[in-house]
Amino acid sequence: MITVHHLNDSRSQRVLWALEELGLPYEIRFHARDAATRLAPPELKAIHPLGKSPVIEHEGQVVFESGAILDYLSRRCAGGRLAPPSASPEYDVYQQWMHYAEGSAMLPLMLDMYVRRLGEAGGPLQPRIESEIANHLGFVDGALAGRDYLLGEFSLADIQMSFVGEAGAMLGRLAGHERFAAWVRRCQDRPAYRVALERGGPYNMGPKD
Repeated sequence: MITVHHLNDSRSQRVLWALEELGLPYEIRFHARDAATRLAPPELKAIHPLGKSPVIEHEGQVVFESGAILDYLSRRCAGGRLAPPSASPEYDVYQQWMHYAEGSAMLPLMLDMYVRRLGEAGGPLQPRIESEIANHLGFVDGALAGRDYLLGEFSLADIQMSFVGEAGAMLGRLAGHERFAAWVRRCQDRPAYRVALERGGPYNMGPKD
């Protein structure tokens, strides 16, 4: 059995979504953020030294980091489903999206969230943040031209990138990036996404309808 250590309002929601899309059985162990600090609870350190989510346990192995978890689930538990064949050119594009989500795309959005809390003190940083957000959101928007999903067909790359789109939507940054905004809505309308949302509980970055 796959055990997901799920933290509210976190990237672990996309792990639940991936499990639903792949049709894999799993159980959830819920962890709650501190209401004041929004930090993960200390008991997560008993699962992994970083004390962060998502983390899964499967057959005595602990796997952390969203991209690694999604790859593990597909490769080890689902016969490679929702990923292109490893020898295909599409696999290289797929891997770029899997790494891009957290390696580059999330950084300016995270900086925007934190710098906003600084008020006027964060002013000098804002022009660079604005430039980087526009660059990354524009890149994704352009990549979606003429296709419903990042590789054309739905894949785990869409799940991995979903947190970027949902963060952008939450921050009101998708105006002018209509293909990206439509992709977020398309992902959130998938039945497996909705089931994962029901199982995972409240998720402030989810659909607002």
